[in-house]
Amino acid sequence: MNQVQRVLQIAAKRKKLLIFFALLIFLYLNNSSLLADPPESGPFLLAHRGLGQTFDIAGVTDETCTATRIHPPEHPYLENTIPSMRAAFEYGADIVELDVHPTKDGQFAVFHDWTLDCRTDGRGVTREKTMEELKKLDIGYGYTADGGKTYPFRGKGIGLMPSLGEVLSAFPDRSLLIHIKSDDPQEGVLLADRLARLPPSGWSDWRCTGETGRSRNWKNASPNFAPCPWPR
Repeated sequence: MNQVQRVLQIAAKRKKLLIFFALLIFLYLNNSSLLADPPESGPFLLAHRGLGQTFDIAGVTDETCTATRIHPPEHPYLENTIPSMRAAFEYGADIVELDVHPTKDGQFAVFHDWTLDCRTDGRGVTREKTMEELKKLDIGYGYTADGGKTYPFRGKGIGLMPSLGEVLSAFPDRSLLIHIKSDDPQEGVLLADRLARLPPSGWSDWRCTGETGRSRNWKNASPNFAPCPWPR
């Protein structure tokens, strides 16, 4: 092979390498965010039940008492309370999700569980109590991070279960996602009727979620409220 052939061979190899690296650069840029248009806004933050205690989710079912498997507490807040919702908003949440049950006296209690036995010092079905009875409970009673050796929130949750009206009064200009904890589609109508009695200033920031029937009934009964389940 003469000198000219060697030069041509080297040039051909370099050309192939240049094409290869150019292709790699193209693939990288084409699949990266460097050339993408900047997002119109940042991430949307939803605080589930406000700022609550975290727990081990391994093996959790609908029947699991999650209060008995929390991680060692890193903050003083209990889920579905006004202090926990306020903290969530202060930490940057765009919307807070909360759970509601109708009570015997025609109100809506903000509480997750169908029964009181897991988290509180009460017994029985949540909706079979009056709001006055629920206010007397210690909603931090059942929380433990060490299998029942200690209960760090016992005695600290008395009177902290709010009514929905109290939550709406506390956050009149905040976005709330109201989760109806029931299989009864009519509860969407009951909730809409209850909210319709309140001043309309916050209607555009209140949303509802639940099973299809409940959400549809809420929407049909409350055309002035925001669509379910997510904010605009």
